[in-house]
Amino acid sequence: MVTATGAVLFAAGPAGPAGPAGRILAAEQVTSSIAWPWAIAVVLVVVAAAGGLAWYFARNPTIKPTEEAVWVANSDYVEQIPEFRSWVRRYRGLQWAGIAAIALGALASAFIAARPVDIAVSNSKLATRDIVLCLDVSGSMIEYDMEMVDVFAELVDSFEGERIALSIFNSTSRTVFPLTDDYALVRDELEAAKEALDPEVLYSEDNDLIDKYLLFSAGTMGTMEGSSLIGDGLANCAMQFDESETERSRSIVLATDNEIMGTPIYTLQEAVDFTQERGIAINGLYGAGDFGPDAQYAGEYKDAIEGAGGRYYYSDDPTAVDEMVKEVQAQQAVDLDATPEVTSTDKAGPWFAWVLVAVVGLVLVQWRLRE
Repeated sequence: MVTATGAVLFAAGPAGPAGPAGRILAAEQVTSSIAWPWAIAVVLVVVAAAGGLAWYFARNPTIKPTEEAVWVANSDYVEQIPEFRSWVRRYRGLQWAGIAAIALGALASAFIAARPVDIAVSNSKLATRDIVLCLDVSGSMIEYDMEMVDVFAELVDSFEGERIALSIFNSTSRTVFPLTDDYALVRDELEAAKEALDPEVLYSEDNDLIDKYLLFSAGTMGTMEGSSLIGDGLANCAMQFDESETERSRSIVLATDNEIMGTPIYTLQEAVDFTQERGIAINGLYGAGDFGPDAQYAGEYKDAIEGAGGRYYYSDDPTAVDEMVKEVQAQQAVDLDATPEVTSTDKAGPWFAWVLVAVVGLVLVQWRLRE
């Protein structure tokens, strides 16, 4: 048994796969082995038995000598002719070459029958960072929601192994998808969200466009007593985290304009305090202007987020994605050992090639012998 060990590294971070923010997610040990070693002995015994029988019948022919040979008088001198002796040597050499080809083919076939395999044992580390994307889909945010979803998509492209969830809210909340590391699903859902949150829906009479928005935002208007209840939406996002008994880092990216209409159960500050009590970090994306009547909303939002130790960004801030990625990856997290994954892969290696060489060699030898 031959053993070869190699490490497979997977990393994530703004500096690229080998960047300073990266970390080892998996290591793989590969062992070359033979699944059925007894098959080698079986094949070789069968070939040896067949060779022994062939040798026996060659030495003990069933045809009588008088029927298979014609004796010629005064022919002893033929064995002394140089051309004849050279021909005999070539004939014997071809016979031994044929035997060698058969032996090579038999040995290679024995190893193929024994199933040489590569057994890979992957000792994975589960990423322990969870991020909930928390999106305000109220009427005042529709003009900015596509930008917010673009930021979310860039964040997802920058992560590797983290679990991600998306929750949307207006007067009530809906979970679009729970925490998952299925990034294909995440990207598909974010693309669907971007299509549904087209700001043209505010002015368009296109029924398809309107239906997409209504279908996507279904469940976010569970009560007509208010809209854009940011505190309640944030508190619901804080409830999306599972596995509370594990040492996982938890983050929320909240995207809103902080324009509240109605009376929420949680104020924004109370919801921020609630996330802090649960050990959840929070970063904020602001989706409106910071002038005129919006200045108060922007100031309250910024004070609440930064008061909790989070970062505050405008939706069109070109540095927002990189900074939030760094913020998430700066959080300490304990890697959890996953159950080792064992993968067995058939590896015929060079044996098929040797069988082919043996067959071609045997055909050539037989062709020359017939000459």
